[in-house]
Amino acid sequence: MGEDSVQLEATLRSKALADVEALSAQALRTLGVACRRYGQHDRHEADLIDEADENTLVYVGVAGIIDPPRAEAAVAVAEARRAGIRVVMITGDHPVTAARIAIDLGISAPGDKAVTGAQLDGLDHAGLRSVTASASIYARVSPHNKLQIIDALQAQGNVVAMTGDGVNDAPALKSADIGVAMGITGTEVTKEASKMIIGDDNFATIVSAVRQGRVIFDNIEKFLRYLLSSNMGEVFTVFLGVAFAGAMGLAGAGGEAVALPLLATQILWINLITDSGPALAMGVDPEIDDVMARAPRKVTDRILGRRMWTGVLAVGLVMGVASLTTIDIFLPGGFVNGSDSLDVARTAGFTTLVLAQLFNAFNSRSDTTSAFHRLFVNKWLWGAVLLAAALQLAVVELPLLQRAFGTASLGPVHWAVCIAMASIVLWFDELRKLFYRMRVRNRPGSP
Repeated sequence: MGEDSVQLEATLRSKALADVEALSAQALRTLGVACRRYGQHDRHEADLIDEADENTLVYVGVAGIIDPPRAEAAVAVAEARRAGIRVVMITGDHPVTAARIAIDLGISAPGDKAVTGAQLDGLDHAGLRSVTASASIYARVSPHNKLQIIDALQAQGNVVAMTGDGVNDAPALKSADIGVAMGITGTEVTKEASKMIIGDDNFATIVSAVRQGRVIFDNIEKFLRYLLSSNMGEVFTVFLGVAFAGAMGLAGAGGEAVALPLLATQILWINLITDSGPALAMGVDPEIDDVMARAPRKVTDRILGRRMWTGVLAVGLVMGVASLTTIDIFLPGGFVNGSDSLDVARTAGFTTLVLAQLFNAFNSRSDTTSAFHRLFVNKWLWGAVLLAAALQLAVVELPLLQRAFGTASLGPVHWAVCIAMASIVLWFDELRKLFYRMRVRNRPGSP
């Protein structure tokens, strides 16, 4: 020791530790600095210095190093929490530093303290589950502690995503449901152990991926909702048309024992031409609902759940009834005594079903939000609907297509009735969605 150095006694040691705590509370990482003086003739000893020489070092002070989070990190954390995602920070930093950073980012509330790896090691299975159910900050942890945390969270039924970049993160990344490695700073071992690699090492990118994933899943649901409800509309039209043929005047119409409400070629036209374009356009539909305002789906949730099937059957029934009602309006006999031929009445019912499915394309974009919300954001859907409407006009009015599909020309009154009857499916679904929103709003605890 030099002449200006003093013994590191208890008081000075306490002051040094207090300095570490004070810097850590400011979200600074601390680095202790010490030195040792060598004489002119023993400078070679510096090449042989090892851990045993730490006892002879002179403590100089402690430096605070700041590694500020990205500016968008706090916003991303808030967005993740809004989406029902619980964000947990696991770090090797000092517990006070970890707590301050977590509070600044919004991961934990002021006053929350970090759980250390040593504390985790002292817990039994039940205690570990209890701690991980509420704690959001873990500091001074080992690779084994990370596995403990992940296993405990998974045992509670959580889907766990883990991010990391170091070799010691690899076991935890492999154990997690979704291991996310850093593409820039991540080691090759980490990347091999993960299921996903983030190219820019930015937490906000993960949150953006969650949003996009939910939008894609929503579009799959829209696709299925539209096709299933449209097909159910065809099923109900044919089934109910045959079942109630006598009451509608279809029995004996046109010289047939029981006239079908739709011909096979007309059903084929609907499935191949009218349905395909709008269904494909829904695959690129932008975000309609606020996907980050909903809780994550449960692992046990099905795509085709009870709620979707109820909506599909209800909308399909409305389309079928509207199409058959149109036929009945123009066909002689039945509930409403019309005066047109079977070909004209059948063409009107066929057209009503096609137009009802085009209205249903806008219904299907959301199971809860009005069809008029963000109505014009998907130009591909509008293009597909307008093209389908133009093709339907052609199949009804062009003589060549009339012979191929068994249709007949419709007058202005026929077209007006078809459009009005087809629009019923839109208004029905609007009322159904409104009722659902009112019921959710009136639930206890709803904002």
